[in-house]
Amino acid sequence: MTESVRKPAVSGLFYPSGRDDLCKLIEEIEDREKDNVDFSFSQNHIIGGIVPHAGYIYSGYQAIHFFLVLQNSKQAVDTVIIVNPDHRGFGTGIALDKHPVWETPLGQIEVDNELCEALEIPVSSNAHNDEHSGEVMVPFLQYYMDDNLKIAPVSLSDQSYEAADNLAHKIDKAVNETGKRTIVIASSDFSHFINPNEGYMLDNLVCEKIDKLDAEGVYETVRKNNISVCGYGPIMTLIEYSKLKHPDVKTKILRRGNSGEVSPSAKVVNYITTLFFSEKPIKSS
Repeated sequence: MTESVRKPAVSGLFYPSGRDDLCKLIEEIEDREKDNVDFSFSQNHIIGGIVPHAGYIYSGYQAIHFFLVLQNSKQAVDTVIIVNPDHRGFGTGIALDKHPVWETPLGQIEVDNELCEALEIPVSSNAHNDEHSGEVMVPFLQYYMDDNLKIAPVSLSDQSYEAADNLAHKIDKAVNETGKRTIVIASSDFSHFINPNEGYMLDNLVCEKIDKLDAEGVYETVRKNNISVCGYGPIMTLIEYSKLKHPDVKTKILRRGNSGEVSPSAKVVNYITTLFFSEKPIKSS
């Protein structure tokens, strides 16, 4: 039924609306970046990653590093939990989507209803209907992952530390209850519309806290320095969830850059892709 499918909101805007054009663009981005992808990290157990969510022609060059490392790992994944900011703030503080299927130019992908029910999170399609930051992850997942992959889209408008920590525990509990093999994507861009050098330095302050797995430090740094990282709630969620799943979680910046590399400007948006991984098998309880 039509009403059971979430139609793409930003195809033709953030990525091409046609299947062939979309595949061609992804292939072009991969061709440009693949020689610089550090595939050695594919040998580790991937817990998740921070991935940018701008238009593919801007942030795809950073984002694709995560998906190529994940694909090369051959890691079995049942469900990708996509935690993204609610830019418009129309939904509840934390929200799942009502649609059991999402659609992009590459076809349809099922929402993992079992995992979503176990999450015990409110449903608010207003948080997802026109939001781009979760949707732009889906074509990459469809292109690089198995056809039977499912997603669990979670939108955050409450980006407090408490909300992120609460969500991390809900994800941990749901994963343990369902036994699903999951990874978590924290959808976020970094500094917005700022001088490239200033943005780089400000983002480094946040990256230092991420590397230390200091979620509260991320929150305090973003707020104290007025840093325009739009998905710091998802980032904090990923940090706290990763620590719950494995005490030896590590992070690695795979690629960083900014929109000025594509469209030169005195004010740019910064993109950083960061891998969260463990060198040991994930614990099951």
